[in-house]
Amino acid sequence: MSTLIDIAAAADRIEKLQQDDGAIPWIESGLWDPWNHGESAMALAIAGRETASERALTALFDRQEVDGGWIGELGAGVPLDDTNRHLVVNAPATARDTNFIGYAAVSVLRCALALDRPDWLTRFGEPVRRAISAVLSCQTSEGDIVWRQPDAGESLDGVDSLRAGNACLYKSLECAIRIERLLGGKTGDLAAARSRLAQALHDKDWRFDRKTTDRRRYAMDWYYPVLCGVHTLEESRLRLEAGWKRYVVDGLGCRCVADEPWVTAAETAELAIACRAVGWTAKARKLITDLEPLSARTGGYWMGWQFEESILWPQERPSWTSAAVVLAADAIEQLAPGSDLLVTALARHSGLRDGAAPQAS
Repeated sequence: MSTLIDIAAAADRIEKLQQDDGAIPWIESGLWDPWNHGESAMALAIAGRETASERALTALFDRQEVDGGWIGELGAGVPLDDTNRHLVVNAPATARDTNFIGYAAVSVLRCALALDRPDWLTRFGEPVRRAISAVLSCQTSEGDIVWRQPDAGESLDGVDSLRAGNACLYKSLECAIRIERLLGGKTGDLAAARSRLAQALHDKDWRFDRKTTDRRRYAMDWYYPVLCGVHTLEESRLRLEAGWKRYVVDGLGCRCVADEPWVTAAETAELAIACRAVGWTAKARKLITDLEPLSARTGGYWMGWQFEESILWPQERPSWTSAAVVLAADAIEQLAPGSDLLVTALARHSGLRDGAAPQAS
């Protein structure tokens, strides 16, 4: 049982949104993508909701395309209604986002570990391989992975690579390697691809945001390389320290964007996981307790708080927002088997051995 959040209430919110076929949209009116769906499946597993988690994984792979990818709806571009309070889901843009695709490896492994279902690795291992193959077909010669699968006739050079998405893919490749090891498969090609990606993230900053507006104002681009373990422990702590005052509002949480007066539950929860990954457990716990005002009486978490106007904004309780907070509580409090998955990394730069978390401070 968590001392930080009401796990059952968060899981109830996610299950309430789960559809008959097992799919988990963002909100009641829709929006579905494989990344946020997988995030919700993991939270259900951590909460012990085995049937709901299994239905979610089954639904995920039922929607998988022949080439291993998924078509996901892009919720970030969905407009708000005339009151500026609620998302309007009306034919949202779609994309075959490589980060969304690769996250299937994280989703399957975390669910299987939490519920002690090694048979799920066997059952979903091949679809995960196909997903990772689709991702790696989008890796450039410099090691970065473009953010979406190119359109017919479009070259990889015509598509941008995003820093936060590539950092998350670094964790996805790690989970794919762990799955293969557990299944007795070969990991050499995966490890080589992961190493090339790490080199791009660590040493080739110029490879990211080449064709889009600089995204470093987004908190995710700040903390995701830490959360996913691409830097050494010392580098990770220095990175968090350097951006802390820019992104964190004391007593409220983490801004989504550095120059906007808006803290969000999901970014705050993910930052808490990054803090736990570098051993800052006290800071991680405080970030989660700061989210208590965003905990809804009817279950789950509101998306965010606009602190200049002192309003919940938007007035939505996405499935993945609750899921992110559950995953953070799990990482901090070790609620379910495999709780260290998101806060440890396979050794590359750092001296941390596989499966060893840094000491808390």
